[in-house]
Amino acid sequence: MTGLKKIDDCRWMVPQTGGMKVPGIIYSSERLIREMGADESPKQVANVAHLPGIVKYSLAMPDMHWGYGFPIGGVAAFDLQDGIISPGGVGYDINCGCRLVTTRLVYEDVRERMRDLVGALFRDIPSGVGSKGPLKLSPKEERKVLIEGAKWAVDNGYGTDEDLETTEDMGAIADADPEMVSARALERGREQLGTLGSGNHFLEIEVVEKIFDATAASAFGLEEGQITVLIHSGSRGLGYQVCDDYLARMVKHLGELNIPLPDRQLACAYLDSPRGKEYLAAMACAANYAWANRQMLMHWTRETFQHVLKKGPRELGMRLLYDVCHNIAKIETCVVDGKEATLCVHRKGATRAFPPGHSALPARYRKVGQPVLIPGDMGTGSYVLAGTEKAFAETFGSTCHGAGRLMSRTQATKASRGRAIAREMADKGIIIMASGKGTLQEEIPEAYKNLDQVVDVVHKAGISKKVAKLRALGCIKG
Repeated sequence: MTGLKKIDDCRWMVPQTGGMKVPGIIYSSERLIREMGADESPKQVANVAHLPGIVKYSLAMPDMHWGYGFPIGGVAAFDLQDGIISPGGVGYDINCGCRLVTTRLVYEDVRERMRDLVGALFRDIPSGVGSKGPLKLSPKEERKVLIEGAKWAVDNGYGTDEDLETTEDMGAIADADPEMVSARALERGREQLGTLGSGNHFLEIEVVEKIFDATAASAFGLEEGQITVLIHSGSRGLGYQVCDDYLARMVKHLGELNIPLPDRQLACAYLDSPRGKEYLAAMACAANYAWANRQMLMHWTRETFQHVLKKGPRELGMRLLYDVCHNIAKIETCVVDGKEATLCVHRKGATRAFPPGHSALPARYRKVGQPVLIPGDMGTGSYVLAGTEKAFAETFGSTCHGAGRLMSRTQATKASRGRAIAREMADKGIIIMASGKGTLQEEIPEAYKNLDQVVDVVHKAGISKKVAKLRALGCIKG
């Protein structure tokens, strides 16, 4: 920490030393920096800066913490000619992300039915480690999922075309090639489509507690007192296996690249090499699987609301506000020093935050910027932000993705020993159900940074702006 240099109230520089090709910049407050203690993620920011073809800076968001190779909360962009792709810069849960569903319901509509809703969602949404969904895909159908993403789910009755319009990249990355996915990864994905997973994944009923930007909130269809549902999940075992497979391959062949790396966890391949292109094609498959997964989870959530509340689709008005991913590497056109450049942007525990007017945004959001979904820790609630021009100019169109851990899962389990976490949450007015006690212990609120402080940093820095805060009412976890 002593090597960091304060730029302003929201930014800290990791000076360029040794083999670093660029400096590092960490978006954080003095308080959040102090709270990091022995966390060595700033060192990982410096390590990433050693990678070939890195452009401008190695970046980290205020929710940063130690990860595999890259810090979680890390952002880095690489030149397509001499830059690299690194599985550690994407993460094991490829396209872990969030989708927020708005409704026509208000708090009074669900207040007396919250326990029934949470119980029914816990019954209807498969969750937990290794959980299996109601589908068992044939090899042919699984390959379609990997290519088509959320569109496959919609075409098979799990949602509508309107859902695709408000999903990042319409719910599918191009150039996905199932032939680049191992048999083991395909096997793991065959029975897990439509499952929530475990760890920090959740499905949460929330109420809009506060509006900060009335214009953006109106464009997003948000108003105070409104009921929403936030779904946080990813590519399950398939994505994990894709990452594991390609990390092993890249570590094995690292010597061939003649790249001096400060950490073997930064194993990578050049973007224009066969191995780099193969990973991108396999990563796209896992990303598309995750979008199909969240699409199906949302569909079953709609059905559960209809069943419990005895209301039809028109009365409920459950509409997808947006779906964003926060573990991905994408070829994007960015602005670097005022000029456009096509780069491979790694976002690991970071969210895309494109500005108003960007062609990638749905027409309904183009005047206010991309919706950015920031989930909090268990029971804290969440934020909706909007992307900005400053993010496009400074962070390759990126911002934070959540609160970020302060404690490891082992530390959190020790700190929560003997406590009744579900009862603690109920005392706060939040109904929580989980498939195992261990998950609740690992995910205690104090295991995470203060979400308000994290969001304040990106808002004050101007790389996204606050639109609304959501308060948790009920939550299911794996």
